[in-house]
Amino acid sequence: MTEEQQVENNNPEENQEASDLVVAGKVSSWLSENDFTNEPLAPDHSQIELIKVEPDFLLPIATALYAYGFNCLQCQGAYDLGPGKELVSFYHLIKIDDNVTSPEEVRLKVFLPRDNPKVPSVYWIWKGADWQERESYDMYGIVYEGHPNLKRILMPEDWVGWPLRKDYISPDFYELQDAY
Repeated sequence: MTEEQQVENNNPEENQEASDLVVAGKVSSWLSENDFTNEPLAPDHSQIELIKVEPDFLLPIATALYAYGFNCLQCQGAYDLGPGKELVSFYHLIKIDDNVTSPEEVRLKVFLPRDNPKVPSVYWIWKGADWQERESYDMYGIVYEGHPNLKRILMPEDWVGWPLRKDYISPDFYELQDAY
C-alpha cells in the first residue's frame, strides 16, 4: 500500500468530501468555457447531466444551448422540495440530429423562492413550453414572465391556491357548478 493510499484510508471525512464533489459534465463545461454562469449537479439515475441555473441566467443559457444544438424541449415541469422550501422549475432538453438512436440530453433546474417564484418563459425559444409552463403555473404558482398566455389550464380560473404545493390545504368542500 502506498503512502497516499494509507492517508486516504486514515481520513474518512476527506474521502467523503472528495466523493461529494460533482464533476462538470460536457454541457456544463461548455457553458463555463463560454462564460455562462452555472452549477453542475450530480447526474440523475439515468446519468443525464443536471445543471443548476439562476433565474436571471435562464434565458441566455437556454438560448446558448439552443444554438449549441439542443433544439427540442422534451419536458418542462416543476416540483416542490417541501413545505417552506424552494420550488424547482426544470427543463429537459434533447439534441436531435442525425444520431437519433442516442440523442444527447441535459436537464436544467431553476430553484425559486416559495414566496415569489418568478422565472423567464422559454416559450420564445421552444414553443412546446406553452402548455407545460401553464401547467406548472396552475399547479405550483410559478410565474413564467413573458409567457404569452399564462393562465390556469387545469383548475377553474377562480381557484384559490396551488394544488401540488406540499403545503397546500385542500378546501373541505367544493361546489359543482353547471353539473346538469
